[in-house]
Amino acid sequence: MTSRILNHPAFKFGTWWIFWTVTGSILIRSLGFAWDVAIIDAAVTQFDWTLAGYALSTMLLYYKPSPKNLINLMVFSLALAGLFTYLVLPWTLPPVVGFFVDNPGFEQFLDQSLHVRFVIAWMQMIFVATISWLWYAVLEQREEVKRRADTDKLARDAELSQLRQQLQPHFLFNSLNSINALVGSQPELARTMVQQLSDFLRGIVKKDDRQMVTLDEELDHLSLYLEIEKVRFGYRLNTDIRASDECRLMKLPSLLLQPIVENAIKFGLYDTVGTITISIHAGVSANYLELRVQNPFDPETVSKQGTGFGLTSISRRLYLLYSQSGLLETSKSNATFTTTVRIPQA
Repeated sequence: MTSRILNHPAFKFGTWWIFWTVTGSILIRSLGFAWDVAIIDAAVTQFDWTLAGYALSTMLLYYKPSPKNLINLMVFSLALAGLFTYLVLPWTLPPVVGFFVDNPGFEQFLDQSLHVRFVIAWMQMIFVATISWLWYAVLEQREEVKRRADTDKLARDAELSQLRQQLQPHFLFNSLNSINALVGSQPELARTMVQQLSDFLRGIVKKDDRQMVTLDEELDHLSLYLEIEKVRFGYRLNTDIRASDECRLMKLPSLLLQPIVENAIKFGLYDTVGTITISIHAGVSANYLELRVQNPFDPETVSKQGTGFGLTSISRRLYLLYSQSGLLETSKSNATFTTTVRIPQA
């Protein structure tokens, strides 16, 4: 509330009027006039000039001359100072002074001081014009910066949304194909998988508007995905999930783990035989939540297939969210592929 009052034009120009009224009163008093004459003269004079300054400042709010056209602003300030000094002031000041005090020599003093008053008025107009021009230029620059930031945020949010949507169809198509294969041979299992897929997709919809979730919530959602995958792959897929209570309360972008685990399953199961274990471990490193997903792989096939679209999208998403590179890293050692994600904590 106080800030709004201090920034209001009425407060600013009111303060300006009081300051110059006091200054003008002291100056006129030093010339031998009584205090009442000096105060009335200064108050009326500065009231006229303050109105002129306000008009000039308001004009600059809507018309901002470029630096090359500042000469036009100087000329307009000169014309405005002349108008209020030579036309408005002689018409308003003597009647006001005469209404309060009887001072026969005041009109002569006014005539003799008009040129000096004009110079002072022009200096004040130039000062008001300069301050107003700079102030409005700063405000315009701030608005431009804010517009750019808002535009960048909208573009970033749109790209994040697109990345998230691109990660789901692959899993959805695989699940539907599996359900289709189970309908004839194992209808009960197909029905179970349909229900699990429904719960998984419902979780995605609920999280659509939530940028950040706790690790505990993310693991709950991941468990729905893993139940579906275990129906598809049966005994071949095992998981080892470890996370301390401290880690489970930390924040991370929603739906981050599922595409990473999907990538691990893809390169761990598709080109290997027998049972495999996908390890998902969470820890704390400095001020980061560190997630490590490990899966076995066949070195001969993974070099041909790459590491998957999912990891590239996750890396891009983390960069857009945190403006940091290197938050997702991958490594290979002893036929084990490791994906490490570091999530900054506030």
